[in-house]
Amino acid sequence: MTEAVIEKKLPARRDVPVGDTWDLASLFSSDAEWEAALAEWEKMLPGFGAFAGTLAESPERLAACLDHEVAVDRAGDRLGTYASLRASEDQAAPEPQRMVGRFQHVATRAGEQASFIRPEILAISPATLDAWIGLPVLADHRLALERVVRTRPHVLSESEEKLLAMQGTFAGTASRVFRQLTDADMKFGDVIDGKGRRRELSNATFIALLYDQSPAVRRTAFHQFYAQYEAHANTLAATLSGSMERDVFEARARKHATAVEAALFGDNVPLAVYDQLIAAVRANLPVVHRYHDVRRRILGLDEIHHYDCYVPLVPELEKRHTWEEAVTVVIEALAPLGPDYCRRLEAGLRGRWCDRYPNVGKRSGAFSSGTYGSDPYILMNFQDDVVDHVFTLAHEAGHSMHTLSSCEAQPYQYSGYTIFVAEVASTFNEQLLTRLMLERAKTPKERAAILSREIDSIRATIVRQTMFAEFERAAHASAEAGEPLTLERLRKIYRGLLDAYFGPAFVIDPQLELECLRIPHFYNAFYVYKYATGLSAAIALAEKVATGGAKELEAYFAFLKGGSSKWPLDLLRDAGVDLEQPAPVATALQHFGRLVDELDSLL
Repeated sequence: MTEAVIEKKLPARRDVPVGDTWDLASLFSSDAEWEAALAEWEKMLPGFGAFAGTLAESPERLAACLDHEVAVDRAGDRLGTYASLRASEDQAAPEPQRMVGRFQHVATRAGEQASFIRPEILAISPATLDAWIGLPVLADHRLALERVVRTRPHVLSESEEKLLAMQGTFAGTASRVFRQLTDADMKFGDVIDGKGRRRELSNATFIALLYDQSPAVRRTAFHQFYAQYEAHANTLAATLSGSMERDVFEARARKHATAVEAALFGDNVPLAVYDQLIAAVRANLPVVHRYHDVRRRILGLDEIHHYDCYVPLVPELEKRHTWEEAVTVVIEALAPLGPDYCRRLEAGLRGRWCDRYPNVGKRSGAFSSGTYGSDPYILMNFQDDVVDHVFTLAHEAGHSMHTLSSCEAQPYQYSGYTIFVAEVASTFNEQLLTRLMLERAKTPKERAAILSREIDSIRATIVRQTMFAEFERAAHASAEAGEPLTLERLRKIYRGLLDAYFGPAFVIDPQLELECLRIPHFYNAFYVYKYATGLSAAIALAEKVATGGAKELEAYFAFLKGGSSKWPLDLLRDAGVDLEQPAPVATALQHFGRLVDELDSLL
C-alpha cells in the first residue's frame, strides 16, 4: 500500500492568522478588561438586598428594582458572551475555561440575589398588580410583568426559588462534561481520504469525510469515529441521562405535567404544535424512504448506510469556495433583502465578526452569538471543499442580522428573541441561497446537484430534527415513568426511531444507535423541534419575500425587529405564517416530495 504523503493537520490556536479570527473588542478589548468588568458586576449584586421585602410598597419601588435587574442582566450578558466565545476558541485552554467558571459562579450568585423578585411580585394582590401594570412608571416593564403573572402557577416560594437558583452553578455540568470529552479529550485518529491525503478525524471534520466519493473512506471514517463513542458509551449515556433527569426534576419542581410542556411554556407554544409536527413528518415518511432508495440507486450502491447520506450525488459539479467567494455568493443571494441589509452584513463577514477556520480544540460546528450593543459574532469551522459550509455561513448570517435588527429596534429587556423564531431567520437565508443557485443552473446535472442539496437540507432539518424531537420526548417520558435511562434503554429508544425514519430498505449499523449520545442539542432539551418548524416557516416566508413586493419585505423586517416584544407564534403570524395550523409543515413536506420527483427524473 502506498503511504500517503500529504498531511492535513489542524493548526494550534496560536498559529491561526489574526485576520481569520473574530475581534471581540465590541465586548471587551482584553481579558484584563473583562476581569475588571467582572469585579464591577459583582459589586452590583448587593444592590438587590435593598429591594427585598419592599416591592409591594409602590409601583415606583417595583420599577426601581426591575431597572436594577435589567442593568445587572445586561452587564452579565456581555461578560458571559465574552467568556463563552473565548472558551470556544480552544476548549482545552485553561484560562478561558476558568473565566467561564468564574462567570457562572457570579451569575449563580446574581440569580440567588434576585430570586425574591418573582415571588414578591406574585405576592402582590392581582387587583393591585393589574392596576400598577398600566402606569407610566412601569411602562418599560409592562410586558415583562404580564409574562411574570402568567407564570403564577409555576413560581415557588422565595426560599424554594433561592434553592433552585443556587443549583445554577452545576446545572450545566452534564453539557460541559459532554463538550470537554467530545471536543477536547476524545481523539479519533487520522483517515486517508479519497485523494490520498491523511486527514485528522474530529467532530469538525467528520461530516467532511462523509462527503468523500469513496465508499471505503466514508465507511472507515464512520466506524473509526463511532469507535470512540463506543469506548465512552457508558460515560456519555450517564451524562445525557443526568441532563434529562434534571429536566424532569425542574419540570416537576415547577408543577408542570411533563418536561416537554415545561419547555414549551416559556414560548407559549401549545403542545399541539409539537404533536402536529411529528404527525405530519410521520405521515410523509414513505417519500423520505423513497428518497433514500433514489440516493442508493444514483450512487450505484447495493445497499445504503447512514454514512452514504452526505456524499454529493453530482460530485463533478461540486465547487470549492474560498472564504471570500463564499461571502460573495451569500451576499448576492440575499439581494431581495435590499442594499442596506447586504452592505452591513458584507462588512461584518469580510471584517472580523467571524472566527473562520478549524483549529485544535476549537468548538465544533457553527453558531452566532452576540449581545446588546456588541457585534453579532459567528463561529465557523469553514472548509472550502464542503459546499454545505457556504449554506452554514448564510444560516449563521441570518442569526446575526436578526440579532442586530432586534437589538437596535427593542429595549434591552425585549431584544432577545427565542430560539423558536431564530431558526426562521437563519433558514430563510438558506432558502434565498438555494433560489439563486437554481436560477444560475445551466444544465440538468447542475440543477440536480442543487435540488439534491435542498432535499438533503429539508431531510436534515425537518425530518431528522423531528426524529430527534421524538427521541427527546420518548427519553424524557421514560424518565418520568421511572424507567432509568441506561445505555441500553437509550439505544433501544433510538433504534426504534432509526428503523421508522429510515425505513426497511435502509441498513442501520448498530453503531448508529450511539448517535443519540453525540448530539449537543440534547443537552438543551426540546430545542431541536424548532429547527423543523423554523424551516417550514422559512420556506413559506422566502416564497413571500422573493415573489412579493414592499409589503412582504416590510412584514419580514418587522419580524426581524420584533425581538421578544410578542410571543413567537404571534410574530410569525404577523409575518404571514401560522404554525398553529398544520399547513406550513405539510406544505414544506409536499415541496420535499416534488423535489424528489424532479431529482429522480433528472438522474
